[in-house]
Amino acid sequence: MSKSSTDVIGKSTSRRAVLKAGAGAVALMAAARLNFPGGAFAQTAGPETTKARLGFIALTDAAPLFVAKEKGFFAKHGMPDVTVEKQASWGTTRDNLVLGSEGNGIDGAHILTPMPYQISAGTVTQNNVPTPMHILARLDLNCQGISVANEYADLKVGLDAKPLAAAFEKKRAAGKSIKAAMTFPGGTHDLWIRYWMAAGGIDPDKDVETIVVPPPQMVANMKVGTMDCLCVGEPWNEQLIHQKAGYSALTTGEIWKDHPEKVLGMRAAWVEKNPRAAKALLMAVMEALQWCDKDSNKDELAAISAKRQWMNVPVGDIDERIKGNFDYGTGRVERNSPLLMKFWRDHASYPFQSHDLWFLTENIRWGKMPASTDTKALIAKVNREDLWRDAAKTLGVAAADIPASTSRGKETFFDGKVFDPENPAAYLKSLTIKRVDA
Repeated sequence: MSKSSTDVIGKSTSRRAVLKAGAGAVALMAAARLNFPGGAFAQTAGPETTKARLGFIALTDAAPLFVAKEKGFFAKHGMPDVTVEKQASWGTTRDNLVLGSEGNGIDGAHILTPMPYQISAGTVTQNNVPTPMHILARLDLNCQGISVANEYADLKVGLDAKPLAAAFEKKRAAGKSIKAAMTFPGGTHDLWIRYWMAAGGIDPDKDVETIVVPPPQMVANMKVGTMDCLCVGEPWNEQLIHQKAGYSALTTGEIWKDHPEKVLGMRAAWVEKNPRAAKALLMAVMEALQWCDKDSNKDELAAISAKRQWMNVPVGDIDERIKGNFDYGTGRVERNSPLLMKFWRDHASYPFQSHDLWFLTENIRWGKMPASTDTKALIAKVNREDLWRDAAKTLGVAAADIPASTSRGKETFFDGKVFDPENPAAYLKSLTIKRVDA
């Protein structure tokens, strides 16, 4: 055999060996992906779906979802087909979450913190059938409001509700009904107005009638005299003043400084079916929260939120309170308040388990959830702070912005009451007006 023939045969053999080895490597990699879907290869795998249907109510603290959509954060993280869909009320939000997108409902929502627990426990669902939910992130702290009708303008009611208690007693004696409006039974606004009234000696179940009014309908209802006072998120307290339909008694951060408010809640089945998509969705919302929290973005944030497809209100109903400037409509004006709506700073986005425990404890206080509720087990199922931490790590969030504990510790309220998450029973015992023995 000639040298040239040997060279040709050798090269041909080498080429076959390389191709064979390459095919084997590809097969091994494919097998590895099948056997280890959550391993190293998951880092390069995209979301299982590019779609999710998210609900929202026309409130300023839904802004992170508007921003995530308009600024392209959903698309950036591989979820370009996320839709952000307006809901008529919190009851509608609940019903659509129970349906899920498969039933032409929604997969998740901007939602009141207690609602994923109420839905998961079946306390607010049809026939009390539970729909498991997960909380992935908090959306904001502070900046809900309690407003009072012009009928009580001379009282200039504030944090102390006692003057209103006397006025209510006089009105009841005249045979007239008294109504306090909130947005969902056992929801955040229900709990804020109940706490405030009870601290002022008003029993929210015996001295007044609490009624449910969707947030965007609050101002119109106050104008026609439907309620004596209300609790709702922004921009509706500000709009109420602009339309001279009432005045602000307080912003809820005065009740509890830096209190938690809304969350990103998702159907547990959707999260478990689409873990990578859930993480992508969460990272997009976290980036939007960071954007919303920058003071330099507040004017644009107000402009985006005011759009017809989102809140459909004048920018002037949003832009001042979102910056921490509060005109109470009584002559009282607070500028640069530390009680502004926080989206990211001061661990605003992290879903502290201790906060969820307070909401469950208050629902037990008012008989909205059974006293026998295993709050620890329920929080373990619903609160997915572990997913938040994982998303934060992938995003490269600074260590200082990641809480060291799942508890923020003891919380002190304006009336001196202290909630110790290590001893919720002691907190319940300290409360005078309640529907539960403690």
